[in-house]
Amino acid sequence: MFSAKLCRIKGFSSSPLLFLKSFKRVLPSLSHGQCTNTHEAECKSKAQKQVCKTVLKHFDAQYSEELGEQWRSARDVLLNPLSWQYGVLLNRFSDLTNLKQDLAELGYTNLFPQTHPESHSQTTPIHLQCFIHRDPVRIPTQIHHPGWLKQYYLLNAASLLPVLSLNVKEGEHVLDLCAAPGGKSLAVLQTATPGLLHCNEVDQHRHDWLLKTLESYVPPAQQHLLSVTHLDGRSIGSMRPGAYDKVLVDAPCSNDRSWLYTPDTHQGEMWLKERTQLPLLQKELLCSALAAVRPGGVVVYSTCTMSRAENQSVVEAVLASYQGVELLELEQHLIDSLSDHFCFAHFHPSVGQLVIPQKGKTWGPMYVSRLRRIY
Repeated sequence: MFSAKLCRIKGFSSSPLLFLKSFKRVLPSLSHGQCTNTHEAECKSKAQKQVCKTVLKHFDAQYSEELGEQWRSARDVLLNPLSWQYGVLLNRFSDLTNLKQDLAELGYTNLFPQTHPESHSQTTPIHLQCFIHRDPVRIPTQIHHPGWLKQYYLLNAASLLPVLSLNVKEGEHVLDLCAAPGGKSLAVLQTATPGLLHCNEVDQHRHDWLLKTLESYVPPAQQHLLSVTHLDGRSIGSMRPGAYDKVLVDAPCSNDRSWLYTPDTHQGEMWLKERTQLPLLQKELLCSALAAVRPGGVVVYSTCTMSRAENQSVVEAVLASYQGVELLELEQHLIDSLSDHFCFAHFHPSVGQLVIPQKGKTWGPMYVSRLRRIY
């Protein structure tokens, strides 16, 4: 019975409501990483992903030094994929009739409670609607169908922090320098209607993936706002200097969650060698972004690794070599509003914020730093 319901959930077409209601009946068995008998094989497959011991040994040495006691808890989360939580980002361009109610009945809550119209709060309201669950459950991914807009996008909720830090306003010209697979570009479109959203991706496969994402979530009436290119992000700053109000650099990085489950030792060793080359690429991408943003504009740099060499050190090196740039701290009200759900690392916030996975707060890793071009 359970397997039949799950297959139906995974195979839905245009409306997930019936399947969400079916999912609600089996949700308790999925909480806290528990499996029903008929779902046991699928859970075991996920739980038994092979950890690359070479990568884990490298992480243990590096992160014990860089993160101290916080690494122990982060390590426990990374080694237990069944504990990972997933956020549900709603698509404002789709028909969301009853969807929020169904998510609430499943036990989901909005990560960003909506500001009441009569509220006198001085903080900027957050228009994103991302629903999270206290347990590591995951509703099915919707299938792409030409001509139909998906209602939600599944993601690690910490990946919304760079978009929130960008704080896009109506009519602004925005560049997403390394945009694939498209989740952050989609999130930008949920926060405001930019005058232009330039989504760039250099890798051909990921560029195709980006196009499919945008087609699945953005209506034809909004397509004129988009420009999708297949360029080396390091060249865009010189090609289009000062053309953008905001630039997001979600840089290629040594994705801790993925690299830990490298399929074989040889591949893990190769990736660790490549890891030493990443900071140079990241610096070049960040410099290109600073050239592409107008004076007074903001650049947000982000990665999904906890590595200091790819995070703080990259930002510090660019600041030391690039004239006319200043660091901006993340808005404190944003940090405060997310502190109940995200675990932030203990280092000086002026060089950015790092979200570390912890038990009960498995979002992350996600590093974010904000810079402003002065002239």
